[in-house]
Amino acid sequence: MKEKIVGFFDDMLKEMKKVSWPKKTELRGSTIITLVTMVISAAFVYGIDKLISWVLMLIFGGSSTTTPPQQ
Repeated sequence: MKEKIVGFFDDMLKEMKKVSWPKKTELRGSTIITLVTMVISAAFVYGIDKLISWVLMLIFGGSSTTTPPQQ
């Protein structure tokens, strides 16, 4: 059992040495692209949510908070 575990980690280290790791500038560029994409996506979803809320308020009327019925 011990030999299998040791063999697994040996193989893993050999494979990790074959990996082509990105340079610092490539990593920074990819990170910036990812962050910008996330911000744009979040703004888009926020805008769509507000638009749908506004349309539903026009259709159904009422306020954004619910009040209990009067007795």
